[in-house]
Amino acid sequence: MQSFSYISVEDTAKLLEQGAIIVDVRDENSFSQGHIPNSIHLDNHSVASFIQRADFDAPTIVVCYHGHASQSAAAYLHSQDFSEVYSMDGGFTRWSQVFPERVESN
Repeated sequence: MQSFSYISVEDTAKLLEQGAIIVDVRDENSFSQGHIPNSIHLDNHSVASFIQRADFDAPTIVVCYHGHASQSAAAYLHSQDFSEVYSMDGGFTRWSQVFPERVESN
């Protein structure tokens, strides 16, 4: 049984409007240069504290560069008892093509 679902950037936008959480697993430099508003940057050092304070029932969407690395991260979050986890197809690259106006940088 698959532990997470795939989600399009368009459906991601809809879920974000409904209060979903989005986590970005790209490297810090890429995240700083551009990310989805309100996304949380996760890496090996921050994932434990994220899990400690997380709402395990909130829809959680994982984004990476192109939609590949997010699959492993989504599977990991599901294994940590997150109930509704998604890997965003196309990653941040696709998001920035479809929603260029919805990209922010640090």
